[in-house]
Amino acid sequence: MTSVATRPAPDAAIVRRPARARVPWLLAGLAVLAVVMVASVALGSRDVAWADVWAALGGAQGTLEQAAVAKRVPRTLLAVLIGAALAVSGAVMQGVTRNPLADPGILGVNMGASLAVVVAVAYFGLASPTWYIWVAMAGAGAAAVFVYAIGSLGRGGATPLKLALAGAATSAAFASFVSAVVLGRNDIADGFRLWQIGGVGGAEYDRIALVLPFLAAGFVVSLLCARALNSLALGDELAAGLGERVALVRAVAAFGAVVLCGASTAVAGPIGFVGLVVPHAARLVVGVDHRWLLPFSALGGAVLLTAADVAGRIVTRPADVEVGIVTALIGAPFFIHIVRRSKVREL
Repeated sequence: MTSVATRPAPDAAIVRRPARARVPWLLAGLAVLAVVMVASVALGSRDVAWADVWAALGGAQGTLEQAAVAKRVPRTLLAVLIGAALAVSGAVMQGVTRNPLADPGILGVNMGASLAVVVAVAYFGLASPTWYIWVAMAGAGAAAVFVYAIGSLGRGGATPLKLALAGAATSAAFASFVSAVVLGRNDIADGFRLWQIGGVGGAEYDRIALVLPFLAAGFVVSLLCARALNSLALGDELAAGLGERVALVRAVAAFGAVVLCGASTAVAGPIGFVGLVVPHAARLVVGVDHRWLLPFSALGGAVLLTAADVAGRIVTRPADVEVGIVTALIGAPFFIHIVRRSKVREL
């Protein structure tokens, strides 16, 4: 019998790609992010000349173009932060559950956060922006536990398809509850209508400063769990044999994902599919080592959500298409493709 001492370290079982192969992708990703951020500032219902962009970045707001840039800068920063947070949350959820279909939207976590905020505002008079975030995180956590418990029932435990079905059903039910609450309260309906779709419009520096500590905490917790997530990928028994406390690792990593998802939903609404599409794309570039996968997912999520926001602003000028709609158009076909893959049935 092979002893625990002779088993390979978790990193030895990870498909390695040399750092020199990853660094160019990292630089390319940073360059793409810079490009989409510049496009987010310059493009929209009103295009802005470069001279006005630079003037506005220097504090000038003497023209309509410069005022437009001043409003787009916090919107761009919020899109970067929310995209990174949702992508990392999805990557961590996929690692914790070993489920390629895991995503805050698909598993109903986003809608759990939304329902908690709506109920708190409608029936408990919640008005503090900080408490929005705490309530959203509590709702996200409760939804995650509920979906995992439902998906674990029956033979075979929590399989990817069972979790996806449980999450989809839960998300649909929560969305109906949100609509029922909002429709009965005309005093809050207008404020929640666009928020329910998911978007980064109307971003302000105060909102960014409010959510930034929560996102930073979620990022730190998730990154600290990266090596342990590599062990979980080998299976619970082998991970335990390698010294990992499997239940504790799952709980801590899931906590980081819930914080990221809940805080993001509180300020931007339930934006879906970013946490599904981006981690899969990142694995094609850097492999499955979570120490690289999580940072690359953050970078890819920032690029995707910012680019989706730019596209939503220029496709139907002068109106905006909320970024939650754009990501759904991108992510829904990708989700169907993942479900149809034969490998999913074997996981």
